[in-house]
Amino acid sequence: MSFSCESVARHILPIYRSFVAKELITKYNLTQNAAAKKLGTTQAAISQYINSKRGVKGIPNYQEIEPMVQKAASKVAKRMATTEVTPEEFSESVCDLCTALRKSKKI
Repeated sequence: MSFSCESVARHILPIYRSFVAKELITKYNLTQNAAAKKLGTTQAAISQYINSKRGVKGIPNYQEIEPMVQKAASKVAKRMATTEVTPEEFSESVCDLCTALRKSKKI
């Protein structure tokens, strides 16, 4: 049995990053390189998120959590596009999402 933070890191975080990356590129017109820098990852990872090769595989209740993850991703993407978001602030947004998912009994 894994702890909820481990499960979130393994399953939810990639989905969250994928949504944030897609939003930064499509809505805020960032390049893949710029989005990668903001997310603290590589351009190759961003490319995989954009092409749905990473981020949405193997989640049994994906349809249930997707709206909450998308809403949180949109909120943080807006902040990332308009201000400087530190890695700690991004981590806090993941914790906030995790808390919301646990309170709603989605995870």
